[in-house]
Amino acid sequence: MVKRLKSYLFVGGVSATLDTLIFFIFAKLAGFDYLVVASFGFLFATLVNYLLSVRLVFESGIRFTRTQEIFLVYLASAISLLVNLLVLYVLVSKMQIELIFSKLTATASVFIWNFVVRNFVIFREPKTEKGDEK
Repeated sequence: MVKRLKSYLFVGGVSATLDTLIFFIFAKLAGFDYLVVASFGFLFATLVNYLLSVRLVFESGIRFTRTQEIFLVYLASAISLLVNLLVLYVLVSKMQIELIFSKLTATASVFIWNFVVRNFVIFREPKTEKGDEK
């Protein structure tokens, strides 16, 4: 599991960098609504995260079809997105904390949830019956 976590740190880092870059360009520089931009960037980063995860971290197709995996990743990410938006809203609108720092904090706040749900639910290897060899 430590190897998976290290690999997921890389994948999560790439995804978070893309998400933050999109956020920086469209929310900070272009002035679009930060919550709307955060939502679209998060959705794009989730797709990148899934594609990299099944190449570098998790084995795809163990428990679910690819379509089911993508659905489950986006379902789990919906929870992440809600937490991300809530943290972002509180930090920016209520606490007046700088936009990019708030985005980085919001992104970090959902990292563990994303890894845990992918590792222990979506890409978990099915349990084998006693006597089955693996």
